[in-house]
Amino acid sequence: MADSESTPSLPAPAPLSSVLSLSLSPHRKENITPMSSKIAELNESRSELLTRIQSLKQDLQGWRSKLDTQVKIYKDELSELKKSLNVEVEQLRSEFKELRTTLQQQQEDVTTSLRNLGLQDVSGDTKDNVIQSPIVKEREDGVDAEHVPTVVIKKEEPEY
Repeated sequence: MADSESTPSLPAPAPLSSVLSLSLSPHRKENITPMSSKIAELNESRSELLTRIQSLKQDLQGWRSKLDTQVKIYKDELSELKKSLNVEVEQLRSEFKELRTTLQQQQEDVTTSLRNLGLQDVSGDTKDNVIQSPIVKEREDGVDAEHVPTVVIKKEEPEY
């Protein structure tokens, strides 16, 4: 990455004063002195700018390196959090499954006890002789619940 983005250093510029002195006639040489100072100034400014550019490139490389390190650290932390959350979700699923099994067993026990007491499931009795009890069933994933048909139990009057 650094090779493809780095710019090769520029060759040192030939002093413009030497080029100008060759191309100028003798009567113009007296104007060279003010121009040569300007040229020297521009050469110095150019050197300073090149130095600053190189410094900025180095700073950018350092910043990229630090950023890459931070991204890797955050990515690792997020991966660990994801694993931890998945473990907790699995634990909750297991606990809900255990609760569902326990509730089903208790429901079966209650149904058996009611049958032993003489109460039986009926489907066509009048409302006066019937106790209605909705049963709530939880989905496999434990997220939501849905209602299943109401269990209807016939009320029987005690015999005297």
